[in-house]
Amino acid sequence: MSTPSAVANSATLNYRTNCGRLLAAALRWGVDMTGEMDLTKLVVGMSPELTPGVFVFVSCPRDAVPEGLTPLMRYEEAEGTTLILPREEAERLGLEATFPCRRITLRIHSALEAVGFIAAVATHLAKNGMGANPVSGFHHDHLFVAEKQAERAVEVLRELAAG
Repeated sequence: MSTPSAVANSATLNYRTNCGRLLAAALRWGVDMTGEMDLTKLVVGMSPELTPGVFVFVSCPRDAVPEGLTPLMRYEEAEGTTLILPREEAERLGLEATFPCRRITLRIHSALEAVGFIAAVATHLAKNGMGANPVSGFHHDHLFVAEKQAERAVEVLRELAAG
């Protein structure tokens, strides 16, 4: 019979071994797994890019998420499942949607533990009368901004990056 300590040690060893293998494979393939941590480099190098399409936010009870969806994001909250979907998909399925928005991808590979990047970006947008709903992916941060403000938001972010 294994003790809890032995199980924990085994799980830690397996986790470290798998992480090491993943990192070694990424290095062989030329994938940067670390991301940028320096706030100045992040802001200067963010290269905001407005991606095509209009998206909406949808909330569904956990047990009532329609089959076959292709959400950009799915997040489980206590109140239900939040989805970010292409507007056309939500309309086609008759889902009640809110916040028609566009996605701005910040093209720099930010580290997940980077401090202050999203705060700096959100603060600058707020000073210009714009809000943003940020989503952090493994490689990039994304901002969902009101559809009517999206092009101006990209300009404002480029101004921030230019100093």
